[in-house]
Amino acid sequence: MNPSGYEEMALFLIESEVGKREVERFTKRRPELTVEDGYRIQEALIARKLEQGYRVIGPKMGLTSRAKMKQMNVEEPIYGFIFDYMVVEGDVLRLDELIHPKVEAEIAFVLAADVQGPGVTAAQVLAATEYVVPALEIIDSRYEDFQFALPDVVADNASSSRVFIGSGFRSPVGLELDLIGVTLSINGEWKDAGAGAEVLGHPAESVAMLANMLSCRGQSLKAGQVILSGGITGAHTLKAGDTVTAIWDRLGTMQFRVQG
Repeated sequence: MNPSGYEEMALFLIESEVGKREVERFTKRRPELTVEDGYRIQEALIARKLEQGYRVIGPKMGLTSRAKMKQMNVEEPIYGFIFDYMVVEGDVLRLDELIHPKVEAEIAFVLAADVQGPGVTAAQVLAATEYVVPALEIIDSRYEDFQFALPDVVADNASSSRVFIGSGFRSPVGLELDLIGVTLSINGEWKDAGAGAEVLGHPAESVAMLANMLSCRGQSLKAGQVILSGGITGAHTLKAGDTVTAIWDRLGTMQFRVQG
């Protein structure tokens, strides 16, 4: 595919996001699309958003649970990017800005130093980390019924949409991040729970893998970025009127409500 084809598909996804309408996944009509094609489309999408004046606050990992990777028949997770307009200030999620959002609980990393692959280890990530902080990511695929193949979701910036970043910034020193648990409830009803080990065995392993994946495209992790390491819980559908509460061991509690 030539560059103009990637650009056209990226604009199609951006228009879908702005128009809040779901669209047919690309691989339904073009089953030959590869994951590499997906990243080329994603790069075109990121470039266009930067041209529009948006700022990347950090990258994110997706498909970080072994079960999800097996389900999607992949050997490594995928990544995307979080922009400044995706960070929700306050405690209200506007449903009318989205298509069919879902929420998942994560641990985010804030780096004190740049991390450049290849060959990055979890220990190096932890040494470069200034803070870890709880986060609730809102994913919102632009595809019909949240159904897609791997090239589709990569192209769609890994379903990136919104994120709530907690206030419990903690040094990772002394924290066993693989053992930190989180419970997720909606309207007071328990929905999910998990521990950091759900994310590739340890959230820092996920960030190390991210650094190494980015290095293959000449990119690196930067000091000050907020990096989402991947979902500890599954992703749960939201509707107007919902109140979402997540409680992390040693990292605090987050809550928001969904406004239609």
